[in-house]
Amino acid sequence: MNLRLVIELVPSTAWYTNMRKVLPRKVWDNIRKSVYAEYGHRCGICGATGRLECHERWEYDDEQHIQTLRGFVALCPLCHRVKHIGLAGIHANKGIVDYEKIVQHFMNVNGCDRDTFEQHKKQAFAQWRQRSQYKWQIDFGPYQSIVEGAGSSKVPYTSEFM
Repeated sequence: MNLRLVIELVPSTAWYTNMRKVLPRKVWDNIRKSVYAEYGHRCGICGATGRLECHERWEYDDEQHIQTLRGFVALCPLCHRVKHIGLAGIHANKGIVDYEKIVQHFMNVNGCDRDTFEQHKKQAFAQWRQRSQYKWQIDFGPYQSIVEGAGSSKVPYTSEFM
């Protein structure tokens, strides 16, 4: 089955490596607002309107252990929680979110059943466990110049993650 909404788990060894953390708030706000405009102020997956969140699209080179930022997508909070289902599970245990509502959203967007969700989740976590065994070199890809140009002292260089 070809899923429109998929789980994307960041390796634990690369947690907290994101543009929002390394850029000054004003620069990040400009980026996310331009992403929302690019997507017509709608979720890039399910088309929902209302509150949006900016999700980074990373590509992983599993042989060289390089994590490269490829772009951004505007997501509704439910699609974003699916992307980070591990964090959603933690938040559900703390009573912050309704996990079943997130799972239902996955099934609605993908037109699938609970078994499909569970199988996809199982595969995503297997990949996460494998990737979390390695330290990842972070490559901000086409956004590297923005990171460097912002002059942020928070820029994660490879040595910090190796």
